[in-house]
Amino acid sequence: MLFNSFVFLVFFCLVFVIYWFVLSNRLKLQNFFLLLASCVFYGWWDYRFLILMGLSSLFGFASGYWIERRTDPIERKLILSATIVANLLFLGFFKYYNFFASSFAELLSTAGFRVDDFTLKIILPIGISFYTFHNISYAIDVYRKELKPTGDIIAYFAFISFFPQLVAGPIMKAKDFLPQFLVRRNFNYPKAVQGLRFILWGYFKKIVIADGCGVLADGIFGSYSTQPSSVLLLGVFYFAIQIYCDFSGYTDIAIGLGKLFGFEFTLNFKTPYFSRTIPEFWRRWHISLTSWFRDYIYIPLGGNRVSKVSAFRNILIVFFLSGLWHGANWTYVVWGVLYALMYIPSIFFPDKIKLTPYIGYNRRLPSIKEGAQMIMTFVLVCIAWVFFRSVSLMEAIHYFQAIATHSFKPIDYYFFSPFRMMPLVLLLFIIEWINRGKDCQLDLSWSKGLRWGFYMFLIYLVFFSINFHKATEFIYFQF
Repeated sequence: MLFNSFVFLVFFCLVFVIYWFVLSNRLKLQNFFLLLASCVFYGWWDYRFLILMGLSSLFGFASGYWIERRTDPIERKLILSATIVANLLFLGFFKYYNFFASSFAELLSTAGFRVDDFTLKIILPIGISFYTFHNISYAIDVYRKELKPTGDIIAYFAFISFFPQLVAGPIMKAKDFLPQFLVRRNFNYPKAVQGLRFILWGYFKKIVIADGCGVLADGIFGSYSTQPSSVLLLGVFYFAIQIYCDFSGYTDIAIGLGKLFGFEFTLNFKTPYFSRTIPEFWRRWHISLTSWFRDYIYIPLGGNRVSKVSAFRNILIVFFLSGLWHGANWTYVVWGVLYALMYIPSIFFPDKIKLTPYIGYNRRLPSIKEGAQMIMTFVLVCIAWVFFRSVSLMEAIHYFQAIATHSFKPIDYYFFSPFRMMPLVLLLFIIEWINRGKDCQLDLSWSKGLRWGFYMFLIYLVFFSINFHKATEFIYFQF
């Protein structure tokens, strides 16, 4: 069930009315109803996915109980290790078996050995990476005694399966999110209003910007061998906008839906394309995943409180895993390693920018130095996006070769209406720049009339652009 579909609109309205007007102030019934609604939402794609998520959740719930019951440090560590390994094997089988089997077969073939194809036709369950990380987070938080294990299995299952963030995040740490299912929730009007702002901005980014830029990016990447370099550069730009607005649009909608049901999610994006360095970019892009890797992998490895070589090793491990987490393809691995290499300057020259909340702080415009840093960082990010977008490493290399060797000719002559999305993209950047220090970009400090007029304009753009008959999937559903 897609957020940008008519069936979800009906589904949400029914769930919202029953949750607040029928089950209000009855916590256990509300949690059970959210679990039921989430199962309907997730099972809408394929009911078999529910079996896998249920088994994973049951094992995660039991692991917290086992860890808490043990007092011997070695036993506790063994149970935690077994829990993490079991979850990773579960994720690895469904997400990476074919990838590693095919890669191993290709390696043997290169060495002169003939091998049969031993891959399986495995369906990748939507959102498996996200709910697996939630289960691992629960076990680690209980092990560290940062969270008491719950005996309420309904609340735990509702925490794992909560439909707004189930299939594409944000990735919530158990210690931050599970307790919200254990306390009574009351409808909060100001929080609900802000939630609606998040939802509207998320729909605008997904339906108007991401889907529009996606059509152009797909057309350019699909015909890169015949396009001039000017068009190829534009294709990279459009994909950068597409993936940002597609993913951040989803998480904005998820955050807004969570607020409407009385929950608080962590922010997942803070205007990342206004970053001045690569480290700052990753403090603003997919924040929940970055913080998950930081807290559960990077810091336990020693973080940056080690030698320079060890610090780079830790960063390389984190970004290698981050790339692999995104998909079973060498393009994602290269994408992750490329970011690790981009991190090298920050190891030897500590990043001072983190002391400044955001670019152009207390100023309307950035300084010349900040502007140059922002452009350079965006260019580096776009280079990495080519690997992320490409089907194979060779396609990415050929795309770069085409940029370098093809002629640079007028764009409008070679591609139909290439700039039709530019006014809307410019509008996106203007609003994000104005509110770059705020959690929600639609928390506008304009007059009431101007503010509501802009809201109506966005609603018009969304309904003018939406296709209820064939809703476009979110890119991160495949991860």
